Amino acid sequence: MSKSHAISTTALVLWSAVTWAQQTSSNVETSTAPVANVASQSSTVQQGGFFKRLADAYLSDWRAVPDPNAPATPRRGFPAPLDSTPFPSPDFSVGGTPVIGAADTQTYPLMQAINGNRSRVKIYGWLNGGFNVSTSNKGDGANSPASYYYNPNRVTPDQQVLYVERLPDTVQTDHVDWGFRFAQLYGQDYRYTTAKGIFSQQLLARNHEYGYDPVMAYVDIYVPHVAKGMNIRMGRYISLPDIEAQLAPNNYTYSHSLLYSVDPYTQTGIVASIKLSDHWLLQTGFSGGNDVAPWTKDAQPTGTACVDYTWHKGNDALYTCANSFNNGKYAYNNLQSYYETWYHVINAHWHMDTETWYMYERDVPNIGGNVSHPIAPETGANGAFCSYGEQRCFAPETAVVNYVEDKIDTHNYLSIRNEFVDDIKGQRTGFTTMYSEHLISYGHWIGSTILFRPEIRLEHSYQLKAYDLGTKNTQFVVAGDITYHF
Repeated sequence: MSKSHAISTTALVLWSAVTWAQQTSSNVETSTAPVANVASQSSTVQQGGFFKRLADAYLSDWRAVPDPNAPATPRRGFPAPLDSTPFPSPDFSVGGTPVIGAADTQTYPLMQAINGNRSRVKIYGWLNGGFNVSTSNKGDGANSPASYYYNPNRVTPDQQVLYVERLPDTVQTDHVDWGFRFAQLYGQDYRYTTAKGIFSQQLLARNHEYGYDPVMAYVDIYVPHVAKGMNIRMGRYISLPDIEAQLAPNNYTYSHSLLYSVDPYTQTGIVASIKLSDHWLLQTGFSGGNDVAPWTKDAQPTGTACVDYTWHKGNDALYTCANSFNNGKYAYNNLQSYYETWYHVINAHWHMDTETWYMYERDVPNIGGNVSHPIAPETGANGAFCSYGEQRCFAPETAVVNYVEDKIDTHNYLSIRNEFVDDIKGQRTGFTTMYSEHLISYGHWIGSTILFRPEIRLEHSYQLKAYDLGTKNTQFVVAGDITYHF
């Protein structure tokens, strides 16, 4: 898909959604929850034309002072463990579902200009771009396996994103409710979200630097009468586990950990999330596999099973997830992946998130140059460096990452990230080596609509030279991005 086609498609969807929201805002159900951490405190349409209302929404957001006496947001269960802002979310990351029992109180500048944030259908998004200055300098891909800035010494339009969504009301317990999300992404980051069979020729056939991806397209059905609430998600959704996510506002930092860069991104299928109690959340799902459309030859029945246990009044959580399991045979990103994540609030200012995973594929083609009649790997699906004489082999990887976060105040925070990755057969990064990565990042908000995230990052590969296109063991990067919400 060409750049102009992608932009025109986004513009058409935006125009259609805006028109629909304007026409339906007078008779759609309005959320009764108080507004918190929003682009505007007003729930009525302001005077003046569209652009004046949009400008007023930003000015109101930038000048807003938090009200310590504001009424609490309606919620069933433990209170939210974090503050947002400055952190990406008030809740620990659990994928595949909205937070069951938490109200949707977010409003957005664009919706303020359209209809005063009166409708539950919301249209919003962001523009995100960044820069990096790296010790790697040998051209395209030289920062890899670092992400998302895989090209060194560039200013990059990383992701321009448009959401159209409606969240189900999971606070109430008397009726079935529904929601949906359609999210479009354009920019360099499409290369990490691409699913084979969904506009994937941009990456797999042409290796375009920038591309378009409809990264999420799903429907939610909320059933309150199952335990303490069940949400059923159907469509294309973000892979369930991980501290990080593909979308810029959902992350503490601009860049991503190596761990996150090499695991699955999206799945297309169905997942049910059941809140058994305030302590337990159970998730089971079924999809066509990781990062593949169900209509491709690589798709195969794949299971998902996760359980989240929360305690310490919501300040600790263990999220255990078998994200994708089937026969494990080599195919496009057919990873068998198992995760454990521990979230822990230390005090009012500090918290930490720790994740570890184990992944593998079976029967991966040998690309080590040490076998006669080698089997060519599938386009976009790496081979492995197997033992001498093996045509195929078992290719596992292990990793662990830790985030330590400091809330300086409501508009500023500090992130410290440390990780270790062992790509045992080189199947995920292209090098059979262990890695360590260390990062310090600072986040600064203007209101709740503009975020700056400068960072410094040091990483090292131990057994082989994996950086700067296989010529360096160590890489140092100074980088930063800006996210402008609308």
